Amino acid sequence: MCGIVGVYNLNGEPFGLSALKKMSDAIAHRGPDGDGYFTENSIALAHRRLAILDTSPRGAQPMTSKDGNWVVVFNGCIYNFLQLKQELRAKGHEFVSTTDTEVLVEGLAAYGPSFFERLDGMFAVGAWNKAEQALYLSRDRYGVKPLYYWFTGRTLVFASEIKAIIAHPSFSTKLNPEALNEYFTFQNMFSFRTLFAGVNMLPPANTVKIDAHTESIKHHSWWDYDFTKTDPSLSFEDAISTTEKLFKQAVSRQMIADVPVGSYLSGGMDSGSITAQASKHVKRLTTFTCGFDMSEVTGVEANYDERRDAELMANYFKTEHYEQVLNAGDIRWSLPRVVYHLEDLRVGMSYPNYYISRLASKFVKVCLQGTGGDELFGGYPWRYYRIFKSVSQREFFDLYYEFWQRLVPDQQREELFVPEIRKQVDFSDPKRIFERVFTFNDKLQYNTPEDHINNSLYFEAKTFLPGLLLVGDKLSMANGLEERFPFLDNELVNFAQKIPVNFKLGNLEQMLTINENDFRKRSKSYQEFDDGKNVLRKAMLNFMPEKIINRKKQGFSAPDESWYRGENAAYIKELLLDKKTVSSEFINQEYIRKIVHEHIDQHINHRLLIWSFMNFEWWCRIFLNNEKIE
Repeated sequence: MCGIVGVYNLNGEPFGLSALKKMSDAIAHRGPDGDGYFTENSIALAHRRLAILDTSPRGAQPMTSKDGNWVVVFNGCIYNFLQLKQELRAKGHEFVSTTDTEVLVEGLAAYGPSFFERLDGMFAVGAWNKAEQALYLSRDRYGVKPLYYWFTGRTLVFASEIKAIIAHPSFSTKLNPEALNEYFTFQNMFSFRTLFAGVNMLPPANTVKIDAHTESIKHHSWWDYDFTKTDPSLSFEDAISTTEKLFKQAVSRQMIADVPVGSYLSGGMDSGSITAQASKHVKRLTTFTCGFDMSEVTGVEANYDERRDAELMANYFKTEHYEQVLNAGDIRWSLPRVVYHLEDLRVGMSYPNYYISRLASKFVKVCLQGTGGDELFGGYPWRYYRIFKSVSQREFFDLYYEFWQRLVPDQQREELFVPEIRKQVDFSDPKRIFERVFTFNDKLQYNTPEDHINNSLYFEAKTFLPGLLLVGDKLSMANGLEERFPFLDNELVNFAQKIPVNFKLGNLEQMLTINENDFRKRSKSYQEFDDGKNVLRKAMLNFMPEKIINRKKQGFSAPDESWYRGENAAYIKELLLDKKTVSSEFINQEYIRKIVHEHIDQHINHRLLIWSFMNFEWWCRIFLNNEKIE
């Protein structure tokens, strides 16, 4: 786990080492264990190292292949590198380290850029080919590791984080209004642009080649999810046993490290099942939970504190367990730090992620995470049941788009922006971006309830999951911590896509009998059914407490609805409704005022939108006004 930076001047001009070091320094937090540089004519590469495998100098980057043709900077971890190493040795390749980086660079020497497609793991790579005088960029299947680029036509700059690109002497920070429109629709980016004009993210499972003849970035997409090829011959019992076997294998693979490995433990099934297996690989696994002060919390949020269930599992699996308790005041200190490290604003209230990764980093360098289980095994049934009886592709698109407008719906977006921004955005653009996620894949069908649910799984794996992964990467790396995701193991993912929908959703047959015209019964069922991940729950029965397996799902979130109406109300007004509010250059402050007062007066729960307003305000202060964090 590291940070990478690169500059390629297509016109042949050299790029100075001092400027490269300044860019690398901007992401020093990603690699506190060392730095390295390569400059040759028009190419410049930099690496910040968080040493996980072979912590000796032999694992330093940039790393050059034995034939001298490839120079690589790499961020991530390749879980099948030992198998690939054996294969490369048989072809005559020699190794001097025990790192996965050396396997990667020798694999490129043996097979070229197609080698990226054989990697099981998380990665963002910049690879310079001396013979071709070409730069290759590639990113893992699922989008675990971020990789941004800025291309002017004469210069290509890439980095793990945008703040390194900002440090390039020719870069000027400006807001991308269309990206702002997209963010305030979805609280996410479904395209690959960012709030920074000119800066894009390389899509997952993509490799691009840049050389002196490049006029535009042409993406080569080499993998995609496919939930359409479910296996009709698969029995429920076989699905359970194979899921269990592959899950255990995935956890075992991701335990590989030459530094301490721990696990988050939220109190739910996903993190609990990971803890159950990980605890078998070390004498005393270290686990971490984030809880909340519930003294001023009411309503459904009174159940958000998961410490009790986490303590039950920590005792059950005999882990060394640590907890952090957040209170309402913790957002004021953390929010500017969270925004600085996120840069690329994405889903949900993420400051608890910052705190829990900061806690974990005091004890371990690697922490296992449960993200991915919901997206693969159907963990959000209340979403799928909204659209599973759609009668056409158009009805499916319309209903699902209505749901995924998490922040400001289409009809209110003109009210959201100031006139100058309204002139620069197309309010129909988010709907096109949303539909493009589906229409990009010509395998998708829209004929049956199972089709619609599989399409939902596809959509969320392509959009919501990458948002969660980006938040996880940025906020863990802010604290020099590597997060790993056992559910995102290639073999487990491949199998999960073959499992029929009715194995994943336990009440699908019952839902199919509900009269769609009986709105009251239908609506109640949408909210109450928590029958997702059925096959996964059965697979975990052999090694998990049944109480945890059958526990009602909840996300990892602070009780901000209550806190925004209580102790944090003054901070929200101070940040968003003041004459000094910077974001009022783009966002209509009267609209913000209406939203804040509707929430505080308990008319409507606007916690997601208020969080996003606060995030964008700090984004403007930090990246447009260069305000320093105290």
